[in-house]
Amino acid sequence: MSAMSSPFDTAVPGAAFDAFIGPARDTASGRRPWSPTDGPMPAIYLSHGAPPLYDDGGWMRDLFGWAHRMPQPRAIVIVSAHWESAPLTLSAPEEGTPLVYDFGGFAPRYYTMTYATPDATTLADRVAGLLGDGTEQVHRSARGLDHGAWVPLSVMYPNADVPVLQVSMPDEDPERLMRIGARLRELRHEGVLVVGSGFMTHGLPFLTRDMLRGDAVPGWTDDFDAWVADALAHGDVEELRRFRDAPGMPYAHPTAEHYVPLFVALGAATDPEAPVRTEIDGMMWGLSRRSFSLA
Repeated sequence: MSAMSSPFDTAVPGAAFDAFIGPARDTASGRRPWSPTDGPMPAIYLSHGAPPLYDDGGWMRDLFGWAHRMPQPRAIVIVSAHWESAPLTLSAPEEGTPLVYDFGGFAPRYYTMTYATPDATTLADRVAGLLGDGTEQVHRSARGLDHGAWVPLSVMYPNADVPVLQVSMPDEDPERLMRIGARLRELRHEGVLVVGSGFMTHGLPFLTRDMLRGDAVPGWTDDFDAWVADALAHGDVEELRRFRDAPGMPYAHPTAEHYVPLFVALGAATDPEAPVRTEIDGMMWGLSRRSFSLA
């Protein structure tokens, strides 16, 4: 069985976040900013966690440590499982962009969380130019950042001092998503972190009490996670595209939106077939939170 995430502290919602955030902000203030001598920022796929992330001190430390090993990016472009919209659409770039509380059934506190990022207008113009290359239509919107963006980023970059722009996922076609990532690739050479945000397994309809207590990892999670880890280790993009026939399916992903953002990250990589670097593994509620980076 795979290792489980540290137990959730839910007696006081967000207590683990409260213990984490002050020291994290102090540490993050000393991060070295990206410079051209660093080479391109990585492209990453992260399992984003939703509000339960704020009750898991170990997972927050893992995410924060991952961000701390990278230079501070000049900006972030993120594609989240929670915004499927065609044609391609960009989030509102203004300073202090509002958040989308697109979840239900959690403690009231999580509907009051804030993450006031800096103005991203220049980034939005740059992204629109890269994506609107004559084959795609790009729309602007007043939509804020959804929880697939602001929840993990508030842990990785707790001072909200990096401009963030979200790009919608127009469909779930791996080829198209890789093309979108490829158009964003040159941003990495400008110090921009390109992120695909999902969850490596997301079989929410099949959660059990034992899984929610952290006592069980179902076979379908272990099977799918092992399959994807092997394919990533071998740079087998063709195998990754055949995910609907992978071990553990369809339980691991009854719908595909939490898996396919990884193709944006692969497309943005210098070499999509190069082995990835796994940054976070283990389980939460019996679901794989595998996250990785690509050069």
